[in-house]
Amino acid sequence: MMKKIIFGMFVVFFTINISAQEINWITFEEAVALQKKNPKKIMMDVYTNWCGPCKMLDRNTFQNKDVVEYVNANFYAVKFNAEGNSTITYKDNTFSNPGYDASKANRRNSPHEFSRFLQIRAYPTIAFFDEELRLIAPITGYQNPQQLELYLKLFKSDEYKSMTSQEAFNEYYKNFKPSFGQTK
Repeated sequence: MMKKIIFGMFVVFFTINISAQEINWITFEEAVALQKKNPKKIMMDVYTNWCGPCKMLDRNTFQNKDVVEYVNANFYAVKFNAEGNSTITYKDNTFSNPGYDASKANRRNSPHEFSRFLQIRAYPTIAFFDEELRLIAPITGYQNPQQLELYLKLFKSDEYKSMTSQEAFNEYYKNFKPSFGQTK
């Protein structure tokens, strides 16, 4: 009887662990260091603490098992608070947030210098960088799993490099067949 109880607890724990799979979020500096050993593109979630669509992106898209598996396998995933007080070094430049006010940590705060450098003006924005740390594109706004899938696969495959016009992207968009599921 005791063995059945222990086995049942093991099955429940194992099931919870599988369903709780998450994106392996790291800092920008960690991603830069990892790129030196194993080059991969970077997907940076640029968010703020007060942003409702940012929270929806975390809950609905970044918890989707297909998104989690694809991002973890193909990208370094970075979370960056666009109004936080971290220090970022990018291409020999150091960025901080000199206007940061700790009393406003969960309300609108001063924009981080790195956000301004990347010309991010809305949240959430998902910024993609190539293996050489060049900004590929910032994708602004909430993305559901299938919408994000289009960009993940476009940038992972380097197909974006051959797109020289809006019409070329429109054609890619029209022909893209998403495979990521709707459920978490």
